[in-house]
Amino acid sequence: MASQLGLSDRIFSSKADRGLAAAIDTGLDQVEASLLAEVVFADEIANVTSRYLLNAGGKRVRPMLALLTAHLGSGTVPDVVTAAAAIEVTHLASLYHDDVMDDADKRRGVPSAQTVWGNSVAILTGDLLFARASQLMARLGERAIRLQADTFERLVMGQLHETVGPRAGEDPVAHYIQVLSDKTGSLIAAAAQAGIVFSDAPDEFEEPLVTFGEKIGVAFQLIDDVIDLSPQPEETGKVPGTDLRAGVSTLPLLRLRERQGTDASAAELLERLERDVMTPSTTAPGEPTPVADAAIAALRDHDVTHQTLEEAHQWAREAVEALEPLPRGSVKKALTKFAETIVERSS
Repeated sequence: MASQLGLSDRIFSSKADRGLAAAIDTGLDQVEASLLAEVVFADEIANVTSRYLLNAGGKRVRPMLALLTAHLGSGTVPDVVTAAAAIEVTHLASLYHDDVMDDADKRRGVPSAQTVWGNSVAILTGDLLFARASQLMARLGERAIRLQADTFERLVMGQLHETVGPRAGEDPVAHYIQVLSDKTGSLIAAAAQAGIVFSDAPDEFEEPLVTFGEKIGVAFQLIDDVIDLSPQPEETGKVPGTDLRAGVSTLPLLRLRERQGTDASAAELLERLERDVMTPSTTAPGEPTPVADAAIAALRDHDVTHQTLEEAHQWAREAVEALEPLPRGSVKKALTKFAETIVERSS
């Protein structure tokens, strides 16, 4: 964790940096113990299905952010650990639902829950985990309950809008960015905010960190749009163009559609993608074919993908700019490094 946050024991790292990194690692151990203790159900089936993705691992990015921002206040106190665990359980619940909506066959290197037990069990398991996250937050009082409810509402609205698509006359790119903000940015923002609220940090830090979380969440997903086109599945764990093969309109595709009326090459590539990649065929869904692979490679090399990458960097820069009101020190340094790490994933 220290190296991820730019707080590793290098010649220029301060004692405060190393102390913060050690404290976060200790806090993450506490969160992990809390997750293992709280994601337990008396019902045998529920206990197995709810712990399935938890046991598959995960980066614990959201708990890490909550623990990090808490060091602007009283640090890793019990309420912060509880809030961080609740937010991770909320994230875990959303994965069960997302995989059903996306008909995903894998998650965290294992078969997705609905592949193992079917859609209904996967959806109900997600519901159970959302309920358990609410129970955890309820221990922390009304402020925590409202934070959880507001975040849950945005997660659902983001999925709803993604499912329905943009309305007539609505800008597809603006619609897409709002979906990313609701589905990803809201929960990252909630994590950063929880660290402030439950460590009794100064109130004036709350708004900058919410803005940071929202923007870095969008940057994270835009980088994923670029990574989806990566020609190195051994590193990404996915077949190149997985989202496109599933019919998902990522930002490179949306930018390509914007250009089709004025750019003949964009129109030609869009036609290839819609015909060879996004149209159901006699092959299995998502199965690579030479013509599909060639079209995806062409999109990877097209200017719209470079534009997407630059937009991701811009969102990350704006996230860092939002941190201006925070005091200089190890926390601000780590948050800045975190933003840089997010956008460096595509290189």
